[in-house]
Order: sequence, then structure tokens, then C-alpha cells
Amino acid sequence: MSEPYDSRFTLPSIDDAPSTESGVILMGLDAERLLAGVGLARLADEPALVALAVDQARHDALDLGTDALIEAGILRWRAVRPLIEAGPEMTAVGSLRREWEHATARVAATVTGLGPASVACLAACWLRRDDIDDMAEFAEHGRAPKNGSDTQDVLSRVFAD
Repeated sequence: MSEPYDSRFTLPSIDDAPSTESGVILMGLDAERLLAGVGLARLADEPALVALAVDQARHDALDLGTDALIEAGILRWRAVRPLIEAGPEMTAVGSLRREWEHATARVAATVTGLGPASVACLAACWLRRDDIDDMAEFAEHGRAPKNGSDTQDVLSRVFAD
């Protein structure tokens, strides 16, 4: 008799896109890092570079505060979440890699004009939306502004002076 097979932890298929493995890694990040990635995705639209820049900012190696990235990510998440939610229903497949493919397709189909880093970060946020929504709600009370506030976005902060 064979042992139960858990498809969530299988090795990637040779035919899987490299972005799928990036997605599996992104899904493992905490909510703050995911939101910071969403905030930074407008600056560097490559998922691996976004993850590196977020870590550099987190360790003060980049002259851009993590709070500013998280704030920008929360604002972006709040703006696009209703669009993603209104997207086509997709069945749950049980495999992280297939879930990732469905999530990226959903994000790309519902939010126009996104580059690969934005799609990747928003797809990871969509798959982890409960954590992301909790983080956004928590941040609203201390760190992040509400939609429509006059706080500058992350691009304005980076390119000031």
C-alpha cells in the first residue's frame, strides 16, 4: 500500500516556469515583507530584485524605510484588492504551484498594466489575503494612512531631492 501523497510539497516540473518557484518563495514571506514588496514593485519590476531590495531596506542598507514601503504596499493593496476579488472564480487545486498559477492569472486578468514583480507580489498577497488584510488593518491604526490621505507615495519619497 502506498503512502498518502501530498501534492503541496512536490518538486517542480521541468515544464514549470521559473516564476512559479519565485511565487512559492514569496508565499512564504510574512505579511509585512509582502506588502513592502507590493510597495516596491513599482520601482523594480523583477520579483527577485524586489525581495532583495526589501531586505536591504529592512536592514537599513537602502536609503528607503521599510515603513514607507509597507505604507505604499497597503495603499496599493487596498486599491486593487476589490478588482482581484471581482475576478473569475477559480477552483482550489491543493498544489501550491497550481494555486500560484491560478492566482497570477487572476491578478493579471483583473488589474491592468502590471509588470511581473507587481503580478507576483499581488498574487502572493491574494493567496495570503487574510494575513495581508489583518496587517493592513493593524497598520491603519498606527503606521499606514487611510486611502485618500495626503501622504506621499513611495516614489515621491525615493526621488525627492
